[in-house]
Amino acid sequence: MKIFITKFKGLKVIKSKVHKDSRGYFKETFKKKFFKNENFIFGCASYSKKNVLRGMHIQKKFSQGKYVTVLKGEILDVVVDLRKNSKTFGKHYKIVLSSENGKSIFIPPGFAHGFLGRKKDNIIFYYCTNYRSAKNELGLKWNDKKLKIKWPIKKPILSKKDKKNISFLDYVKSHA
Repeated sequence: MKIFITKFKGLKVIKSKVHKDSRGYFKETFKKKFFKNENFIFGCASYSKKNVLRGMHIQKKFSQGKYVTVLKGEILDVVVDLRKNSKTFGKHYKIVLSSENGKSIFIPPGFAHGFLGRKKDNIIFYYCTNYRSAKNELGLKWNDKKLKIKWPIKKPILSKKDKKNISFLDYVKSHA
């Protein structure tokens, strides 16, 4: 496994070697030695069909660091820096994560996170540094013009909850 540092403080891309043969593949998804300062306490998985967009989610209190990897399929993973004193506040970073390319991402606390399923079946696994707090969840609009995220889709499949997400400017007014 190799770690790649991004221009966003604390945001890291992890590249694992994918060992493939006629039976399928094997890849290492996580090594604690690369995250000595992180305390992952919670893991969860999600399944998304093609064109499902989940996000852009953040917890107002009990912010989570997330290590995200794809077990099956491919996603366009996008994060937005919402740390008010950060040089990259309001900027986004996006990357394709897949079971084939061996890439994962570590998202430090303070980022909104979302992704778009790009294959028929997409299984995503997260390790988190804090538990989910439903009453502290918040979402930003996936297509907010201020964020300038170029998604490769015009009409994604959204949950009822994500259809009600707030604008970046509303977030700044009330939370930043």
